[in-house]
Amino acid sequence: MKLRKSERKKAKIRLALQGPSGSGKTYSSLLLAKGLTNGDLSKVVIIDTENGSADLYAHIGNYKVLTLPTPFSPEKYAEAIDLCEKAGMEVIILDSITHCWEFLLNYHSSLSGNSFTNWAKVTPRQKLFVDRMLQSSCHIIATVRTKQAYILNQKDGKYIPEKIGLKAIQRDGMDYEMTLVFDVDIKHNVVASKDRTGLFMGKPEFIINSSTGKKILGWCNSTATLSELKVKVESAASLEELSNLYREHVGMAKDIEQNFIQKRDLLEKLTNHKNHILNGTTNSHPRA
Repeated sequence: MKLRKSERKKAKIRLALQGPSGSGKTYSSLLLAKGLTNGDLSKVVIIDTENGSADLYAHIGNYKVLTLPTPFSPEKYAEAIDLCEKAGMEVIILDSITHCWEFLLNYHSSLSGNSFTNWAKVTPRQKLFVDRMLQSSCHIIATVRTKQAYILNQKDGKYIPEKIGLKAIQRDGMDYEMTLVFDVDIKHNVVASKDRTGLFMGKPEFIINSSTGKKILGWCNSTATLSELKVKVESAASLEELSNLYREHVGMAKDIEQNFIQKRDLLEKLTNHKNHILNGTTNSHPRA
C-alpha cells in the first residue's frame, strides 16, 4: 500500500434515465449514445427487455440489439454485458433494469421461511448485477421505469394515501451508484436529480439530444475539473492556447463559455496593442 496524488482519468459514464412509460427513455438513450460515440452508432448496443421496443428507432442508425430472454435474472444481465464488451461496443444501453429488480422481488416472494432474513439471499445477486455495471469498460445507460409513490397521512383518525411524486422501480439506493440520474417526464422534459459531473444540476429542464451525449463525453475525456479549467482559461497566454483548451474540454467549456469569451477579448486587445506598439516603434526608427 502507498499514498498517491488524486487524479481524474478518462471516465466511463454510469447514467440512469428514469421515467414513466411513454416518456421516451429508449429514444433519449439512443440520442445520448450517439453523442457519446461522436455519431458512430455501430458501437452502441441495446440490451432489450422491453418487447422489441429497441427496434422501433432503427432509422436513427445502425446500432446493435441484444434481446434478453426471460427470466431477467441478474446473472443474465451480467452475461449480456460480457458479450457486448467482447463484441467491442462502446456504449451499452440496458433497457430496462427494472425487470432485473422485479425478477428479484419475485424470487424473494417465492422463498420459504422468514421474509426479512431471506433478503440475505437476494442482496448478493443484486450486488452481482450492480458491480458488473460499475466495472464495465463501456459507457452504461440504464433506463428505469417509475411509478406513482404514496405516503399515508392521518386525517380524522383515518389514514389517507397522498401522492408524493414518482418513484423508480428499482432497489432503493441504486441512484447512489450512478454518475448521472436524469428524470424524464411524459413530455420528454429532463432534469438531473443527481449529477457528479456538475454539467446539469440546478439547470432548467431540457430535452435530450445528441449534443447532451457529446457534453457528457467531453466531461469523461477531460482530466480537469470545472474549477481547474477556469484557472487554465485565466492562465492562457495566447489565442491558440485558449482555442486548444476549448476543443479539449468542449463538454465543460460550454458551461463557462463566458470565461472563454472574456479571455479571448482580452487576448485580442493585448495582441492588437502589442502589434500597434511594434508597428509604431518600427516606423519611428531612423533609417540607416
